[in-house]
Amino acid sequence: MAEAVADRELVVADTGSLPVGPVGRHGLGSWGVAMLIAGEGALFAFLLFSYYYTGANAPPGWLLEPEPTLTLALPNTILLIASSFAAWFGEHNILRQRRRGALLGFGAAFVMGVAFAIVQVFEWLSKSYRFGTSSYASLYFVTTGFHMAHVVVGIVVLAAIFAWTALDYFSPRRRLSVSAGVLYWHFVDVVWLFVFTTFYVTPYLGFGQ
Repeated sequence: MAEAVADRELVVADTGSLPVGPVGRHGLGSWGVAMLIAGEGALFAFLLFSYYYTGANAPPGWLLEPEPTLTLALPNTILLIASSFAAWFGEHNILRQRRRGALLGFGAAFVMGVAFAIVQVFEWLSKSYRFGTSSYASLYFVTTGFHMAHVVVGIVVLAAIFAWTALDYFSPRRRLSVSAGVLYWHFVDVVWLFVFTTFYVTPYLGFGQ
C-alpha cells in the first residue's frame, strides 16, 4: 500500500518537460488571427461587391470622380506597401535574434502606418463630396473608413510589438505574437490594394461612367 502511494506521488511530482507556450507560428492565437482575417476579409468583400453592383446598375453621372486624383492616394499606397516590407524585416530579424534590426523594422512600419493615416485624412478633406452626397460617396467613405479603423488597430499592434521587442520578450521559438501581428498588418495592406484599385483605378477603365 505504501509503495503504491509512493508511486502515485512520484508520478505527480515528475511533470517532465511542460510546454511554456506556443512554438514558432503555431498555436491557438494563429488560428484566432486567421479567423479574424477571414471575417474582416468577408466584410470588405461585401463592401466592394456593393460598389461594383451599384455602379454597374447606376445611371450615368453616378461616378462622382471619373478621373480620381492620385496625387495623395498613389504615394500613400506605395508607403503602405513599404510598411509591409518593414514589418517583414522586423520579424525576419526576430528569427535571427537581432533585436536592433527588429526594432528598426517595427519602428519603421509604425511610422509609415501613422503617416498613411494622416495622409488619408487629407485625402478625405480634399474630396468635393461628403458622406451623404450620394450612394457613391457613402460607399467611398464607408469602405475607406473601415479600412482606416483597421489601420489604427494595426498601428496599435505594431506599437505593442515594438515595445515588447525592446523588452526582449521574443525569440525565434517564442514569436507567435510577432507573427500574428505582422500577418494582420499584411492583411491591412492587401485590403488597401483592392480598395485603391476599386476607387482609384477602375474609373480610368470606364467603370461606372
